[in-house]
Amino acid sequence: MTTTTFALGGDLPVNRLGFGAMRLPMSTFAGPARTPENGIAVLRRAVELGVNHIDTAAFYARGDVRANELIREALAPYPDDLVIATKVGPLPGPNGLPSGQATPDQLRALVEADLSALGVDRLDVVNLRVGGMSGPGGESVAERFAVLAGLQEEGLIRHLGVSNVDAAQLAEARSVAPVVCVQNPYADDLALLAECEAAGIAYVPFFLLGGGHEPLDTRRLEKVAARLDAPVAQVQLALLLASSPVMLAIPGTGDLAHLEENVAARDLLLSEEDVAELRG
Repeated sequence: MTTTTFALGGDLPVNRLGFGAMRLPMSTFAGPARTPENGIAVLRRAVELGVNHIDTAAFYARGDVRANELIREALAPYPDDLVIATKVGPLPGPNGLPSGQATPDQLRALVEADLSALGVDRLDVVNLRVGGMSGPGGESVAERFAVLAGLQEEGLIRHLGVSNVDAAQLAEARSVAPVVCVQNPYADDLALLAECEAAGIAYVPFFLLGGGHEPLDTRRLEKVAARLDAPVAQVQLALLLASSPVMLAIPGTGDLAHLEENVAARDLLLSEEDVAELRG
């Protein structure tokens, strides 16, 4: 990793290791709600540790515990350098999971709800999340992205991004309005990453630590982690940041100790030999 910061859209500098708010209201979408006090404490500690990029969404919620409201209660009035990125598109299905998709006509209300919940006049970054609970690809994004571009022109949004997209969908969105970030499931999509690098677009993977499953490449990770006397998750985050200057990490947690462990990955320097071994 040659730099520790990245300028989203060229004008919003953030530390490349940020924070994902999904696990603040609950450990998983199927799990029980956490206490609001827990989420507030984690958010405040994250900012104390230098985190200035928080990724959130209105559907990060369990019952009355909602990530956006926790962010507002914990951090407003917001630090001048704090960047809050949200996403719109998913709608709760019958089981409460964000499996439905908003129509173009529904997007304005979702953006306005985020403005209200976060207590801001303009959202720093709004990602159009497409595809429901499925993987990237296959559907047009232009009509919905054009709605968000219109809200950007009105001054309600500063920058736009896309989430859960393939290369064709990214190109379609970019034909409508500038895209400052791509937020996709953690995967080795090297072609899409290369496209983002060439265009100066941030690549922001989610489920970057396996989404609660076993870490990727467990054997190699554990071997290097033992040599460096570092937690496996910390090594994985350091490798992610070392993989590209446009890569941003947004690990999420509802645990203070885990938060501090994740943020410390900023200072874990991997040698060329470490990186080569981890990549096999």
